[in-house]
Amino acid sequence: MLSKLIRRSAVVLLAVFLIGLFLIDSSAQRRRRRTRPRRVSTPRITNPPIYQPPANDNSNDNTSSSSDSTTTNANEDPSAKTIRDLSSQVNQLSTKINQMEQSQRTLVDLERLSRAEQRSSDLWKQLRDVEAQQSDLQARAEEIDYALKPENIERSVAGYGSTHPEEVREQRRKQLESEKARVQKQSEQLAANHARLETAIAAADAEVERLRSRLDAADKAALENAKTANQSEGATPAATPSPSPFQ
Repeated sequence: MLSKLIRRSAVVLLAVFLIGLFLIDSSAQRRRRRTRPRRVSTPRITNPPIYQPPANDNSNDNTSSSSDSTTTNANEDPSAKTIRDLSSQVNQLSTKINQMEQSQRTLVDLERLSRAEQRSSDLWKQLRDVEAQQSDLQARAEEIDYALKPENIERSVAGYGSTHPEEVREQRRKQLESEKARVQKQSEQLAANHARLETAIAAADAEVERLRSRLDAADKAALENAKTANQSEGATPAATPSPSPFQ
């Protein structure tokens, strides 16, 4: 919503700039048409050249340059100055829009990075829980295998005092076999979950690294742009020094 509003403002400012340019150009042409018949030639007064000593040549050159610069600024077309000012404003607005869009993209990437890191943390927690359950099932499977040995079955049913000990032993063996099958099925499910979690963790970690790299690149670009802007602002006054007649 903010980006659309900014773009609409830029379009409106550009339209105002074009309308102002058209009106200024029309007004300038009308002034030129009205003032042409009234132009009166004025006689030129030529002064004889005055000899200046060589030591003051530099001062005279600076004074002449200052006078020429003042005359040029005074004779500058107002429409050209207005166009230049409007162009500067449009460029500044475009720069601000680009900066705001970049800031908005950075905020979106930060939010996505936070969610990706949280998702990765949750997946790692689930993976540790699955591994703990697998460890418990593995220990239980080893206990069942030990209990299924004939001597252990015989020892476990020795205290029942039944007249048919073979039936008791068979019942005990079936019970242990059923529990072993159940443990094996749970282990297979946990193994599938373990593989799925590992895949999801790899994808989440890759997303985190990608977003971090993008944010680092955006930070470096912002620092470079700020450094370039500071260097340009610091070099601008030295590039166009104002002439002084006293030098």
